[in-house]
Amino acid sequence: MKYYVYILYSETINKYYIGSTKDVLIRLDKHLQNHKGFTGKSKDWVLKYTEVYDSKSDSIKRELQIKKWKSRKMIEKLIKVKSKE
Repeated sequence: MKYYVYILYSETINKYYIGSTKDVLIRLDKHLQNHKGFTGKSKDWVLKYTEVYDSKSDSIKRELQIKKWKSRKMIEKLIKVKSKE
């Protein structure tokens, strides 16, 4: 089974969201539904980036690594590099 690290972006609140999951499209759909929490603040989340991993633990480690950056510039650089591939 594959696991994914993903980055979403909301233009409305001008923020990124980093997460990990088994199914990116199902997870995106849940982020777009009405709920409490960070992604519930907006309904225009779009998928900007994904990475694939063979284990859940590896995807979670990568998710936490990206979150620890706490740097919009580094996140945007990561997205930009991926989009050029």
